[in-house]
Amino acid sequence: MTEHQRIQELTLEEVMGDRFGRYSKYIIQERALPDIRDGLKPVQRRILFSMNNDGNTFDKAFRKSAKSVGNIMGNYHPHGDSSIYEAMVRMSQDWKLREPLIEMHGNNGSMDGDPPAAMRYTEARLSELSDELLKDIEKETIEMVWNFDDTEKEPTVLPAKYPNLLVNGSTGISAGYATEIPTHNLAEIIDGTVYLIDHPNASLDKLMEFVPGPDFPTGGILQGKKELRKAYETGKGKVNLRSKTEIEPLKAGREQIVVTEIPYEVNKANLVKKIDEIRLNKKIEGISEVRDESDRTGLRIVIELRKEADASGILNYLLKNTDLQINYNFNMVAIHASRPEQVGLKIILSAYIEHRQQVIRKRSQFELNKAKTRLHIVDGLIKALSILDQVISVIRGSKDKKDAKHNLMTSFDFTEVQAEAIVSLQLYRLTNTDITALKIEAEDLNKQIAYLKNILNDEKELFKLMKQELREVKKKYTKQRLTKLEEEIEEITIEASVLIPQEDVMVCVTKEGYVKRSSLRSFNASKDDEMDMKETDFIVFSNQLNTHDQLLIVTTKGNMIYRPVHELPDKRWKEVGEHLSQSINNFTANEQILSVFPYTELENQKRFVFITRDGMIKQSEMTDFDIWRTYKSRSTMAMKLKSDDDIVITAELIDKQEKMDVLLITNRAYGLLYDLDEVPCVGAKAAGVKAINLKDGDFVAAGLLVVRGAESILTIATNRGGLKRMKVNDISKLSRAKRGLMIMRELKSNPHRVLNAFITSEHSKIKLSDEENKEYLIEIKKIPITDRQSNGSLYTEANVTTVTLQNRE
Repeated sequence: MTEHQRIQELTLEEVMGDRFGRYSKYIIQERALPDIRDGLKPVQRRILFSMNNDGNTFDKAFRKSAKSVGNIMGNYHPHGDSSIYEAMVRMSQDWKLREPLIEMHGNNGSMDGDPPAAMRYTEARLSELSDELLKDIEKETIEMVWNFDDTEKEPTVLPAKYPNLLVNGSTGISAGYATEIPTHNLAEIIDGTVYLIDHPNASLDKLMEFVPGPDFPTGGILQGKKELRKAYETGKGKVNLRSKTEIEPLKAGREQIVVTEIPYEVNKANLVKKIDEIRLNKKIEGISEVRDESDRTGLRIVIELRKEADASGILNYLLKNTDLQINYNFNMVAIHASRPEQVGLKIILSAYIEHRQQVIRKRSQFELNKAKTRLHIVDGLIKALSILDQVISVIRGSKDKKDAKHNLMTSFDFTEVQAEAIVSLQLYRLTNTDITALKIEAEDLNKQIAYLKNILNDEKELFKLMKQELREVKKKYTKQRLTKLEEEIEEITIEASVLIPQEDVMVCVTKEGYVKRSSLRSFNASKDDEMDMKETDFIVFSNQLNTHDQLLIVTTKGNMIYRPVHELPDKRWKEVGEHLSQSINNFTANEQILSVFPYTELENQKRFVFITRDGMIKQSEMTDFDIWRTYKSRSTMAMKLKSDDDIVITAELIDKQEKMDVLLITNRAYGLLYDLDEVPCVGAKAAGVKAINLKDGDFVAAGLLVVRGAESILTIATNRGGLKRMKVNDISKLSRAKRGLMIMRELKSNPHRVLNAFITSEHSKIKLSDEENKEYLIEIKKIPITDRQSNGSLYTEANVTTVTLQNRE
């Protein structure tokens, strides 16, 4: 074949697909994923096998890591020494593996992410538990294959006397696959395995009685049994893993948070740094100092708090915003039957049992063959000793060893193996005692052969032996559980008091929707100056509140806006503030602010009462207006309006226990009084019920709530500048949805039309503005109290446009 004929013409797609496919198969099977049977990746298996071959075991002296790495690289793992050393170091880190497989002298890294010392400085040897993974490897228990240069043989899997995949877990990333298997408690895993041997059809729930959950070398608290069960069933799931913390008292009423265990694989130095950054950036108030007091006796992070700081609130914030609590994601992928597979708890244990079954069977067969061979030799020796003189005579008459063997075989029917043993026999063995010893050995060998045959022929005996060996491992290496398991995932709620420094501020909301908060200093400096408001605008709410308070703001369009005081724009008192439409997307052009309700916490005992101009009314629980997810950008519905022209004219927050009456005054001077109990309490999105039966063209001018039985005084203002005071009790009580009674006389020409009505005290004032922009301030006590038929007194000559009630401070 010529050089030209050997050239293949292939598309780039074919070449890339083929090469990447081969590469992917290699890194999936031969690099990144553990074998389901022994829980080891190829590099880990080669490290253990090579160190065992070199006699670098737990019962011998430590040896330089560089020597072991060199042997592993030269004989079995033709890759960089750094990757081998990194894998070796990880197997020695007791904060990464629940049961370290390698013991190391020297710096092998730390929980702070510090790198280990170079391999020329450290010394290593196999741990005692590693011996349980390698035991019986010389008894043809597992498949051995040629290494990369066909000079040595290496194992494809280790015999593994315990289920290492679950005990030490695994983590890795390959092409298209990743694995994250947590560590577990050795004793619990063995108990689960033993139970599964006895009950192959055991349910997952039953297995979880023995294996309740992961046991991490770093301890911590694992939450979420339901999610854990899903992970053990499917191989995929998410649980919460949080630090073990305590709040300890200090002198002078101060406290400190002490962390003694952190989540698995969290970098301690980075965690401490993050907590200290929170302190420096003042993301929360109350942390005075963060210290890492960890030493060789154990982990200890101290978060010292200021006096009167909310320790549990700060701890909750840190759990939510740092790695003091993490989500641990199960992704249990392992090589099962030569291919990657996502596996659950039962599959892993079943695969291990099947593997161990084969190991014990192969080991028993190996030992049986060995015992049979030895018995054959012992039988030959016993026979030879019984005819010793004849045997010696034949040997003496032979020319050499080969001839002696041949003569023994032909003269006495010895086999070649027996003849070899006889001619190799030392003279001191020709004693009486040695015959006895040989007979005892033959007896023992016969028993051993019978026992091994029993194991090979009877599966029950095999499983009995498997359980016995597992229990031996458990007895020798069992340790206390470190990770605490909790049934439910605890939801972390962070109180505003932790995040926001307490401060008294002045809050102002205007009719047209401008909101702000100002410091008391700014308010006191400019309270006498005029605010930069539009002429048409006026203040609806102005009060001193705390930054921990919250506001519910009701608009004329039946919407509810929620704002924590600390989120209001911080402006100088002279400035008008920020318009709500800049943050609330559904704030319409014709929408105005009706009422503002400050509160610290929502109260079950309180209800809102809403009344509309078209004569609808409803009650809703205050708790219906708990914080909603999109509160920053959207208002929520407080009352559904049946027409686009309707508006909410009254919004009141009352105590459920208080007995109240509803008083409605219409534009055409009808008054209707009835019990508030007649109004049902409905949800936030309901339209409510009919409040009053309106005439065509009439509408509700004022909707008032009156304390039942009180001597309340009603003040009515009309479009002609008329003001009238009367006793509420003069209006007979009717029931809901009636038309009501006339509370003013109807005039034939230029009749009075009610603009507004108020429940007033003697100290109040009413301000009237007429169409000529003149303003009149009338003291309430100067308006005479009249009967229901009276039209009151006129206070202006021009028609009135607006009426406002001004309470004297």
